[in-house]
Amino acid sequence: MELSTDQAMGSLWYILALILVGSALIGRRMRLGSLLGMLLAWVVIFCVVLTLFSYRRELGMVKDRVQSEVTGTPNQQTEGQALRIAISSDGHYWVDGALNGTPTRFLIDSGASVTALSEGAAKAAGLNVDATGIPMVMQTANGQVEAHRASVATLSLGPIRASDLPVVVSPAFGEINVIGMNMLSRLKSWGVQNGEMVLTP
Repeated sequence: MELSTDQAMGSLWYILALILVGSALIGRRMRLGSLLGMLLAWVVIFCVVLTLFSYRRELGMVKDRVQSEVTGTPNQQTEGQALRIAISSDGHYWVDGALNGTPTRFLIDSGASVTALSEGAAKAAGLNVDATGIPMVMQTANGQVEAHRASVATLSLGPIRASDLPVVVSPAFGEINVIGMNMLSRLKSWGVQNGEMVLTP
């Protein structure tokens, strides 16, 4: 099985990091006990950095949520009938909504043709997903994934409400839920104004 370019580059990065740490430790000519202790410390540091990097999106969401609570400035505000959403620290627009009344957090992605849900969100909202049926193949930024079709009775984003919205559900989406164009196209208008995403029903 051939490795993808991203996998090959990732493996090369790990090897180079190990060589760098190993050569630094060997160059010090330390005793075996001290050498093993130092090596273990470097492994722990490497694992912590890798974990933080892997969960940078989730940590960014936590930071934004805490910041909005501390400063008292929510990342989304209702203005008349419109919903204004501030840009998050990761450069994306995240919005708190509800699936069939169940609180759910979404990423707004105009590049997605259909609204996509994680398995966890679909289960929490009580969606009837036929996992035994033939899945549809979707092209995403991470390559092709298989997903199953479903329908949401109600999806709410602040004052905005959609009924009988077709969605797709897949474990390949991880914990990310995406508002796609099939939801955005139901709005009167949507777009970015002064750095904020503005959705108008």
